Amino acid sequence: MTDSELDMDLEELSSAEDFLEYFEIEYEPSVVHVNRLHILQRFHDYIEDIDDMPDDDEVRRELYAGFLNSAYSDFVRSDALTEKVFRVFRMHDPLGSIVPLSDLTRQIRSSATKV
Repeated sequence: MTDSELDMDLEELSSAEDFLEYFEIEYEPSVVHVNRLHILQRFHDYIEDIDDMPDDDEVRRELYAGFLNSAYSDFVRSDALTEKVFRVFRMHDPLGSIVPLSDLTRQIRSSATKV
């Protein structure tokens, strides 16, 4: 399978700003600066949700531009904590256990008497 021109262009892009400029999406640098990884991850998530990706470059380009615009807009209206793009933001309570100090001191006394 040969890469299309769109695929080759996308391989050259490395930053959120590169993607936004390539797809000619106006953006506020301060929004991108704070949310660049979240925007790109959301863009990727939108693409991954498509079951039957069109083969035509122009159709895909328009689809991708819409997805990127939506991903960017999500963070203009909201923030990373609210959007919960990354797994760490979707985690519930910590998985650690709480051990009362009294239990530890009992264990220390108990092991000291065995020596």
